[in-house]
Amino acid sequence: MREVAYYIGIMSIEDLEKAVAALPPDQYAEFRTWFEAFEADRFDRKIERDAQAGKLDRLADQAIDDLRNHLGRTSGA
Repeated sequence: MREVAYYIGIMSIEDLEKAVAALPPDQYAEFRTWFEAFEADRFDRKIERDAQAGKLDRLADQAIDDLRNHLGRTSGA
């Protein structure tokens, strides 16, 4: 993404919305590509923090139990 030649300062959500809406198509596409990567990175870091904190353990245990129960039913047991 191109470097901005000036300091934007603190913008409100409304200011950001207007700025994005005013982007020409090529710059909007560039912004969108950047933002999707930015958002994915934030999501990945949150999942990693939650996993390290044990917040996903219950869900993982449930998924393993569900898989075992499904495999037990399909193996003729």
